Amino acid sequence: TIRAFAECDSVMEHLHLPVQSGSNAVLKRMNRHYTIEHYIGVIERLKALVPDLAVTTDIIVGFPDESEADFQATLDLYDIIGYDGAFTFIYSKRDGTPAANWADATPASEKKRRFDRLVEATKVHANANNAAYVGQVVEVLVDGVSRTNDSMLSGYDRHNKLVNFAGDAMMIGELVHVKITEAKTWFLLGEQLDEQ
Repeated sequence: TIRAFAECDSVMEHLHLPVQSGSNAVLKRMNRHYTIEHYIGVIERLKALVPDLAVTTDIIVGFPDESEADFQATLDLYDIIGYDGAFTFIYSKRDGTPAANWADATPASEKKRRFDRLVEATKVHANANNAAYVGQVVEVLVDGVSRTNDSMLSGYDRHNKLVNFAGDAMMIGELVHVKITEAKTWFLLGEQLDEQ
């Protein structure tokens, strides 16, 4: 799989690799069969071959008895990887899972504070990663009209970055080149280049 990222033109430079937590103790309680060290090693091997790889993840905050140190390990991992984005969740009990019956001493208010801190870290990294695209020309697969502005088209580039730009609806379904002019937290703005 790692070689495919480097050698196959049809494989995009984006990987969504859920981590769930930056704490080995939490991962063990979740019955995950990997360590943070292994996870980081996989990302490092990928980035050695694909330096501009965009990485996103899933993170659960407030798994039963997650300590402040466990949560800090998640924030530290976020800084190590420099994720482009994350789907973040506050833990909720799921019937039929072992954790559903576990006692949990962490108050809901603390879980919410941790979640808010994680969201802020997510925004900081997303802003920094997106800012690097300003001035670059990216190839965008146009998938429709922007959900927030019906005078704009939207689509995704090879790094799974959402790009909005002014264009003709006839471009939907096409690959177009767009110069990025502005970076927002969750998307990029650009101008379509005239195709010669």
